[in-house]
Amino acid sequence: MEVEKRKIELEKKDNEIIYSKSIKAGKRIYYLDVKKSRNEDLFLAITESKKKVNGFDQEAQVTYEKHKIFLYKEDFNKFLEGLEDVIGFIKREQGEALPRNYSEPDNTASSEASDEETNEEPEVKKSFFDKFKF
Repeated sequence: MEVEKRKIELEKKDNEIIYSKSIKAGKRIYYLDVKKSRNEDLFLAITESKKKVNGFDQEAQVTYEKHKIFLYKEDFNKFLEGLEDVIGFIKREQGEALPRNYSEPDNTASSEASDEETNEEPEVKKSFFDKFKF
């Protein structure tokens, strides 16, 4: 009984989130959670949570598909270098991404027409990766 209580307490401590940031992007939410290991080292847990809807109306069932990776501080620099490299490649191949409006359905044709009519530049939103200066 005592051993089980200690295991539960250790698991709670292992799962304790020290700092967290969530990024909402359409049907996906990315969670960046700083956690503490058993030996007191901090690490980054990255979780992608994607909303899945099966069925329609009253019979719709909502589930969430989750994927996790754990990134330890000794790997931060290599991970960041790799991330910068692949994002740079994508930008060189396809240019800068146009900002998405996640609150409305994707009506590309109608949004392009409205931008041309008003002669206004679309608002550019800063993303999480902008601070890495690619």
